[in-house]
Amino acid sequence: MKKILVIGCPGSGKSTFARRLRDRTGLPLYHLDLLWHRPDKTTVSEAEFDAALAEIFRKDRWIIDGNFSRTLERRLAECDTVFLFDLPLADCIAGVEARIGTKREDMPWIETEFAPEFREFITHFSETRLPNIYALLEKHRDKKLAVFHSHAECDAYEIPAAEA
Repeated sequence: MKKILVIGCPGSGKSTFARRLRDRTGLPLYHLDLLWHRPDKTTVSEAEFDAALAEIFRKDRWIIDGNFSRTLERRLAECDTVFLFDLPLADCIAGVEARIGTKREDMPWIETEFAPEFREFITHFSETRLPNIYALLEKHRDKKLAVFHSHAECDAYEIPAAEA
């Protein structure tokens, strides 16, 4: 495990798990939300985002946390390991609600509300996004894959220590 993707529904625990991976393995962690969003809640251009992603790909080791469907196939081509969070909707909604008002290292601002559009995106994630994710994973069966369907499965996963 040297080039890792952590993907899945918002609120599922991806970023928390990605931090555990970083802390245990010593691999550098990159949050796609930080590449895409600016602190003033605007976004960078697709070209800027793609350039930042290409810079990460040039490194020998990394963890990339986040979805961004437009670049998923490219990220799958570059990685060796994928962790997919496919948790129940109620868990994802609760995860987002729990982080409202909390400073997080994976976002450039503090969320002060659960925006209705974001709730809608999460509500339909398993219908609109997961089928494509699973189809892309099928095309990239050479990758090591772990799928979590619950927080208990995630918590039970034994992360290997950093290699010497």
